[in-house]
Amino acid sequence: MSKKVFDCIILGAGPAGLSCALYAIRSGLKTAIIDVSAIGGTPANYCEIENYLGFGKIQGYELCERFENHIDEFEVEKFPYEEIQSIDLISEDKKIITLNGEFSAKTVIIAVGAKNKKLNVKGENDFIGRGVSYCAVCDGAFYKDKIVAVVGGGNSALEEAIYLTQHAKKVYLIHRRDSFRADKIIQDKLYSNKKIELVLNSTVDEILGDNKVNSVVVKSVNSDKKSKIKIDGIFPYIGLEPNIEQFGAQLKLDESGFIITDEFMKTNIDGVYAIGDVRKTPLRQVITAVSDGAIAGVEASKYLMNLKERVVRK
Repeated sequence: MSKKVFDCIILGAGPAGLSCALYAIRSGLKTAIIDVSAIGGTPANYCEIENYLGFGKIQGYELCERFENHIDEFEVEKFPYEEIQSIDLISEDKKIITLNGEFSAKTVIIAVGAKNKKLNVKGENDFIGRGVSYCAVCDGAFYKDKIVAVVGGGNSALEEAIYLTQHAKKVYLIHRRDSFRADKIIQDKLYSNKKIELVLNSTVDEILGDNKVNSVVVKSVNSDKKSKIKIDGIFPYIGLEPNIEQFGAQLKLDESGFIITDEFMKTNIDGVYAIGDVRKTPLRQVITAVSDGAIAGVEASKYLMNLKERVVRK
């Protein structure tokens, strides 16, 4: 098994991880990025980003591509599509074992992000990939001139509902309350879109179908009355849960499973930092993830300076 030694290993190649890599490498650290999927992270699937300072409107994949092109100007080693077998954060020399080898470093930055929560209703797991999807940008084109439903009331839910109207002939937006948490500018776009029908004060009770989804049962939160809506697909956007499965009990978490850090992105383990959507934070946006990454990259450099141990970059 091959062994690679670095000053800093970043787990996750989204905006937080790429930002961290930039600051770490500029601080003189031999740096590697490891990800189980492609470079760019979840924002690469966003149709459009309107609130990243300096860009106005930009497609998610384009912004992430610019991030990657920036770090490619430096000597950051990238290891996408790595299947991670185990992670040891407790030892002084932290180790990440993948199918392709062993990676070791004195500092590890966790930037693995979060995934969409499931509805946890009957039929959801049965129809994943056959009408149940958690990525409108990925799968929206499959629903051209069809009827779909989006579940949720935050920015992501409303944005994805609006996006889906480019393909579907009708979009139901199911939300358990009678008002939305989303930004006003997004709500204004929603209300002006005639292809969207609101199903408020309602929750999803069951997803039905044969070989694929053909309807959804919704239940009123006020009366428990149930009704069936015919659809061809459903997209849940009811919140996030962190991708922490591989870290076991090594890290201190909050009640929702997000990693607890201080303002310097430090976790409860020396030399280990958490950034972006995976950590406990009041706001999960691309711009805050990039900020987290910058802080962690600088702090990792300070930590290693105190240890007076670095891998000499060739």
